[in-house]
Amino acid sequence: MDFRYLGNSGLKISEITYGNWLTHGSQVENDVAKECVRAALDVGITTFDTADVYANTQAETVLGEALRGERRQSLEIFTKVYWPTGPKGHNDSGLSRKHIMESIDGSLQRLQTDYVDLYQAHRYDTCTPLEETMQAFADVVRAGKALYIGVSEWTADQLRAGSELARELGFQLISSQPQYSMLWRVIEDEVVPASRELGISQIVWSPMAQGVLSGKYQPGQAPPAGSRATDEKGGADMISRFMDDKTLTAVQRLRPIAESLDLTMSQLAVAWVLQNDNVASALVGASRPEQVHENVVAAGVTIPEDVMASIDEALGDVVERDAARTAQQAPAQRPS
Repeated sequence: MDFRYLGNSGLKISEITYGNWLTHGSQVENDVAKECVRAALDVGITTFDTADVYANTQAETVLGEALRGERRQSLEIFTKVYWPTGPKGHNDSGLSRKHIMESIDGSLQRLQTDYVDLYQAHRYDTCTPLEETMQAFADVVRAGKALYIGVSEWTADQLRAGSELARELGFQLISSQPQYSMLWRVIEDEVVPASRELGISQIVWSPMAQGVLSGKYQPGQAPPAGSRATDEKGGADMISRFMDDKTLTAVQRLRPIAESLDLTMSQLAVAWVLQNDNVASALVGASRPEQVHENVVAAGVTIPEDVMASIDEALGDVVERDAARTAQQAPAQRPS
């Protein structure tokens, strides 16, 4: 496993981060989830990402149990705050001081740790003054409950405003967690340049486009039984944007490219996002331990420039590049 610095900080994280969204506490039984975490540790992954909203806090609980007994100093544990949790009352969401201060304590209890390495704003809160949010994060850091602060799906302008306030308050934003893949490149024109300017790295989620880039979904055919596209708990909704025949046909053109590098299509997808020098790590989940072993092969792979060009040619105009899509990730009103 290779490691990269996270933003303009001294924190190193593994190039592959194990994430448990849509798996732990919901799709995968707890014993299998623990086996996946063990597989991640065995292949050298040290960075683990979760959020309080995943399975309504259960994902944090499962991860805490799975990591119990491990040397804490050898791990990087990330979680997030924003979306509704618990009974989903009127203050159980957003980035208000009240919700942040209460949520960090709940996350630490479930994760069975005294601190998280990275605490992330899961979305931008349009209903709370940014000054209030950043002051709360500053206090979380000073209390030793989080070592670093990051965000998820913030626009370039939001990153600049947040970073300026953070510096005034004596800390820094070091990470951004956006969706990024061969098919979803909306961060490239605005978010990535702003991040380079501000000393922020990307920890990208869905590098395999919800599994579409694995090649298992064939144009004109029903999704395989048990796949994410058949998951009515949320997976099917997330993957639907990539499930048209034009996109699936273009993805199949990647198969010979992956084979030419002696990679699976999934490995090619993860290796592709890691070619971006502003990406510190690719988030990869698993419902079976063998998936962890397969995906970790992408760490350290260098894709030649001519092959990168071939990938662009194969996908053509099915790639989403509109920078405005980032702003659309944050609800206009606080969710409830």
